[in-house]
Amino acid sequence: MSAQFNPFRLEGKRVLVTGASSGIGQKIALSSARMGAEIVGVGRDPDRMAATAKALAEISSLPHKMVSADLTLSADRESLLGALGAPVEGVAHCAGVSRLAPVRMMSEKHLRELQAINVEAPMLLTQGLLKKNLVASGGAILFLASIAAHIGVAGVAGYSGTKAALIAMTRCLAMEVVSRKIRANCLSPALVQTPLLEATGKIVGSLEEEEKNYPLGFGTPEDVANAAIFFLSDASRWITGTTLVMDGGLTIR
Repeated sequence: MSAQFNPFRLEGKRVLVTGASSGIGQKIALSSARMGAEIVGVGRDPDRMAATAKALAEISSLPHKMVSADLTLSADRESLLGALGAPVEGVAHCAGVSRLAPVRMMSEKHLRELQAINVEAPMLLTQGLLKKNLVASGGAILFLASIAAHIGVAGVAGYSGTKAALIAMTRCLAMEVVSRKIRANCLSPALVQTPLLEATGKIVGSLEEEEKNYPLGFGTPEDVANAAIFFLSDASRWITGTTLVMDGGLTIR
């Protein structure tokens, strides 16, 4: 009997995942491996990277690997490109930071750090991948944006701006790579149950009260990973230049 058709499977695909050592990035890496992908993960924390590598090895015998890199550094980006060795069929840009400050208290350092990590690093890495033809024809590039790019929230202007920049730049990127049948899209999740949620609670006050704004409750890393699999798989082969808002109904109220 032939295997059951599943357009969401990732067999035969190599997927590069930044921020793969923790949080949503780690969940996307592990979930993609469970769908058959070979993972090249990028991270900075040695202990977390080792834990992700071990988990990947338990999922499949494919030659998964973790690469240590600070993607704000051009030398580290070049080292990562060299470590790939061959094109990838999928890229999931998950590395990023959230720094909170109201506009009247923002410093130049605050803005520049957010810009460097959340915008420049993923875009310059993408540029390097494309220059070296390291994204296969028919491949997918996915950026992790945020609901903060779509709604106003006090104290997150700098962070929101970087995520909005990603969305706008992705639309242009999609036009530039479409001739090679490469897709470029974004995910914009709202509050997800990660350690960052606790930090958010200090800004918004009671998380129980905040969750009442979400008809479907807070999301989980698995929810985001499932959407990422859709965009990395052939199931989304006719979708590019778009952003999927994942907010549990927050913005329909």
